[in-house]
Amino acid sequence: MVVKLYGQVTAACPQRVLLCLLEKDIEFEIVHIDLDTLEQKKPEHLLRQPFGQVPAIEDGNFKLFESRAIARYYATKHSDQGTNLLGKSLEHRAIVDQWTDVEVGYFNVLVHPLVMNLVIKPRLGEECDAVLVEELKVKLGVVLDIYDNQLASNRFLAGDEFTMADLTHMPAMGYLMRTDINRMVKDRVNMNRWWEEVTARPAWKKLMKMAGFLT
Repeated sequence: MVVKLYGQVTAACPQRVLLCLLEKDIEFEIVHIDLDTLEQKKPEHLLRQPFGQVPAIEDGNFKLFESRAIARYYATKHSDQGTNLLGKSLEHRAIVDQWTDVEVGYFNVLVHPLVMNLVIKPRLGEECDAVLVEELKVKLGVVLDIYDNQLASNRFLAGDEFTMADLTHMPAMGYLMRTDINRMVKDRVNMNRWWEEVTARPAWKKLMKMAGFLT
């Protein structure tokens, strides 16, 4: 059965799910939810996602929202299909979970407001909070140093194989890399090597073409 994903393909959270589906070779259909017109806040969508966000999925009679939960669900449901995103042993899975949690608690909490100020607000004609951006950049530098150190002895964040730990970072990182802050990644040798490798993956390239970011 085809997975029906409600969202906008250019938005980071739907991209997290779409990247997982592409890595797992799962067939899907995108039902566009226009964020610019606040379609995600309309009653029809609130039945799928009561907080008025994207994405949400329907898979037959099964419904789910929250991008990380959806990605974990499909990585588990189709563990024997496509890329193994969860790890091959209990210990490896624990490390994957560790770095997946790091993305939520240390990376995304900084990158989300940075992207809002550097990408979204200018597009909407709103003023960027320059003071906040500088404060966030300092904090992000500390986090990226830790990542760079982890990647000095590991090909990917959770070891020698691409996993959910890497995948979950990529959509927000993709937005960050389209701003001047990309220097913070490029100047860190190990992070830059990692970013170049993960973005060379066929699933990511396909997603970027779907989003109109690659021709």
